Amino acid sequence: MVTTPTRLALAALALLLTATPSLAQGQRPAASRQPPPAAAPAPPAQQANNEEYTRCMRQARTQGTEAFEAATAWEGRGGGLQARHCAAVALLTLGQPAEAAIRLERLGTTGQGDAIRVRVELLSQAAQAWLAARMPERAHAVLTQAVKIAPDDADLWIDRGVVLGSARNYWEAIDDLNRAIELAPRRADPLVLRATAYRWVGSLELAEEDLARALTLDPRSVDALLERGIIRRLRNDATQARADWIQVLRLAPDGPAGDAARANLEKLDVKVEPGTGQQPARR
Repeated sequence: MVTTPTRLALAALALLLTATPSLAQGQRPAASRQPPPAAAPAPPAQQANNEEYTRCMRQARTQGTEAFEAATAWEGRGGGLQARHCAAVALLTLGQPAEAAIRLERLGTTGQGDAIRVRVELLSQAAQAWLAARMPERAHAVLTQAVKIAPDDADLWIDRGVVLGSARNYWEAIDDLNRAIELAPRRADPLVLRATAYRWVGSLELAEEDLARALTLDPRSVDALLERGIIRRLRNDATQARADWIQVLRLAPDGPAGDAARANLEKLDVKVEPGTGQQPARR
């Protein structure tokens, strides 16, 4: 038996609950991977709104009830998109991902004009919330909308690939990850995810090739090391699997990858069928 953390578990709420505010007026979304261009100082009223948004989002990550009430009151005073976004994030903190997803999807669908980047980010966040609500079909539909808006955004293809993988549509996930790798050939994460999908369909050699590329790009990628250890264990190479998982613990002992590596080290004496990508734990 080998254990892997799901990207759903790792990422479904991370963007929404740890990112800096993304809808401050005049700014690009914080979760966009490209740095924002320099902008002129905001007018005083706009700056005040941005500061209130910052406070609201900070509170939404730890005090859901208070933040939701504050965001609702702020919306009544004209807080607009920023207030509604903060309220949705507060609902996630309160353990209501489906309601948060509905609100985020509505915000992303109704955006117009020059707010394309904001719309895409909101749809991406809605998809994360749908995954947290265990509704991957809704997440897939939302990401398909986002891909149509921004077809050259590698992160959207990665996210949709993850959704497809969570539904065990591994070949379709590989197709989406192929596109992500074309768009972002210097990134290790889509290679690791594609390696996992290849493992699940029994293509261990292709998985190994992807992991070799990923570790060339990022030798400290704990996800790549964890996955390579799993492949090596499936190859009945317990010694090298152990070495990979120990390295994961050295690099990230307290994160989900570290937890999975620790669990796998404890299970090395359990028989694993060689040459198969199947395992009891779902990814």
